[in-house]
Amino acid sequence: MSLLEQAGLRLLRRLDPETSHGLALKALNTGLGPRRGPVTSPRLRTTLAGLDLPNPVGLAAGFDKNAEALVPLSRTGFGFLEVGAATPRPQPGNPKPRLFRLSEDRAAINRFGFNNDGAAEIAARLEQRPKEAVIGLNLGANKDSPDRATDFAQVLKICGAHVDFATVNVSSPNTEKLRDLQGADALQALLEGVMTTRSALPRPIPIFLKIAPDLDPYGLEDIARIALNSGIDAVIATNTTLSREGLRSAYRAEAGGLSGAPLFERSTRVLARFSHLTDGAIPLIGVGGVSNAEEAYAKIRAGATAVQLYTALVYKGISLAGDIAKGLDHLLERDGYATLADAVGTRREDWM
Repeated sequence: MSLLEQAGLRLLRRLDPETSHGLALKALNTGLGPRRGPVTSPRLRTTLAGLDLPNPVGLAAGFDKNAEALVPLSRTGFGFLEVGAATPRPQPGNPKPRLFRLSEDRAAINRFGFNNDGAAEIAARLEQRPKEAVIGLNLGANKDSPDRATDFAQVLKICGAHVDFATVNVSSPNTEKLRDLQGADALQALLEGVMTTRSALPRPIPIFLKIAPDLDPYGLEDIARIALNSGIDAVIATNTTLSREGLRSAYRAEAGGLSGAPLFERSTRVLARFSHLTDGAIPLIGVGGVSNAEEAYAKIRAGATAVQLYTALVYKGISLAGDIAKGLDHLLERDGYATLADAVGTRREDWM
């Protein structure tokens, strides 16, 4: 991390978290972020659901909700980006304050509630995206929608021509009853609608499913079965958690989804179990608590083909993506793996 980035982080942490988030995006767009592009090597290059990634370190949805900083983010070291979530119509989200730093826990709690500019505005920005980057969109539903299941397909219809993959997000805890769509019957019907819309796109793209870390074993088994039968291309494990176990921060009782370091173990266990249930038949993306190369490597060896991060950027800066990718390269070399794919799932049983 450069001295300039260190100074910027110290300044941003003095401000309200949501204000800081907005300023970070503006700083990127003024050219203050890294410009080296994605870190890559023969060991790091990997294929995820047919997408060729220069490295397996991705930006999780939520950082750039409205696809406002695609060009600078594509230069920061990430192997792929996910923006959104987008809903069919613009919506303001939940009342402020709705984002809290839990510095003692290296974590955050958010209850944004899918605040975004709406699918049409986001599609217009995605149309101007850097073509060399791998960019996906997180699909969401409007809070007041009479049929939330169809909202996901509608966003895909509007934006699908401009992205490389799309993620069905039924696992956010911040839209009332959204997680109910993870139930077997509801999820199967929702995915059928999304896959039908996908088939009508000018260029059909991979569809991912993002799951919660709080599923019980039976719920996880149901989702694994549906994932195998639905034709989806990858699963993102996991979203934020409602658990508050072991937290120390004064903000630990705030409502919303918890992300960051406390989520690492819980999300990695769900990842490993899902890998076991699907016997590696569906590529997995590990999310939750990744803040260094060792944690990214643990997700990969638990069954992930790629990883994503977001909260750690609050504490370690945007250059973290490139640092993790370089660290992963060294770890793979140390353990004698010629490619990242050779390491996937090699320590899955440790997390079962």
